[in-house]
Amino acid sequence: MKQGNESSITDFILLGLFSDSRHPGLLVTIILFIVGVAITGNSVLTLLIWGDAHLHTPMYFLLSQLSLMDLTLISTTVPKMVTDFFSGQSFISRIGCGAQIFFYVMLGVAECVLLTLMAFDRYLAICNPLRYPVIMTPRVCLQMAIGSWTGSMLISLMHTVYAMNFSTCDSRKIHHFFCEIMALLKLSCEDTSTYEKVVLITGIVFLLIPFGLVLASYILIFLTVLHINSPEGRHKALATCSSHFSVVSLYFGPAMIIYMTPGSSLPADVDQRLFVFDVIITPMLNPLIYSLRNKEVLWALRSILWRKSIFMKR
Repeated sequence: MKQGNESSITDFILLGLFSDSRHPGLLVTIILFIVGVAITGNSVLTLLIWGDAHLHTPMYFLLSQLSLMDLTLISTTVPKMVTDFFSGQSFISRIGCGAQIFFYVMLGVAECVLLTLMAFDRYLAICNPLRYPVIMTPRVCLQMAIGSWTGSMLISLMHTVYAMNFSTCDSRKIHHFFCEIMALLKLSCEDTSTYEKVVLITGIVFLLIPFGLVLASYILIFLTVLHINSPEGRHKALATCSSHFSVVSLYFGPAMIIYMTPGSSLPADVDQRLFVFDVIITPMLNPLIYSLRNKEVLWALRSILWRKSIFMKR
């Protein structure tokens, strides 16, 4: 590789979010703030769940896995984008591009599966409370988490290898802030229509079907809640589900627009904004939604802060 601003012919150029921005400095400052909140929120939430015995339940164990996925997702895409802004260079190697594709697809599929399993957990807890402790054992929860991670890795590996095998034309400019499959395919000299159909089918399997299962779970939960006589019981049951359903809506909404519509129908700037919401903003909102609307998480946080203040006074 040559020194300076030149790059080898195997590198790609990420045009990013800042190339067409009138105030790139302000934009990168906002993104850094969002990333800081996302990393802090997900880290604190994960540590709280692991460290507080009251949160050692199936629901919070699965939530800790979601926070880990969000941390990994935002760490895969944003640092490279910010580094490119400050360095003035936007090259990414073919290996680096493949790595970004692999992690993004893996985490996207894993979150779809995990959010579906979290909805199933809430369905069992509310609709079948007597069977819940028997079914949702620590071993089953661990198998759910391992299945989400390993299954998504295999699927992502297949997509990454296939996408990176397409030859590219003279242009190496990717109109995106990270290496995304559909943006990369636009540089190919080959006919990618068949593979684009595969991506659409994958979107149906891992977006539409899981979202349908989540909706079915919440319809059954709602019907069950209607038969609860106690207003406090109804409120508690709905409160435990509202946070999860909010996260589901934030995640599945943009993802379905991106991967279940024809690639040419979305302008490049709209496409990137949807990805910003999915990759940067949603990981920031998830821990805030779960912590601010969850009394058990807030109690655990207050308990740790109180113990720390007592220790500092000694």
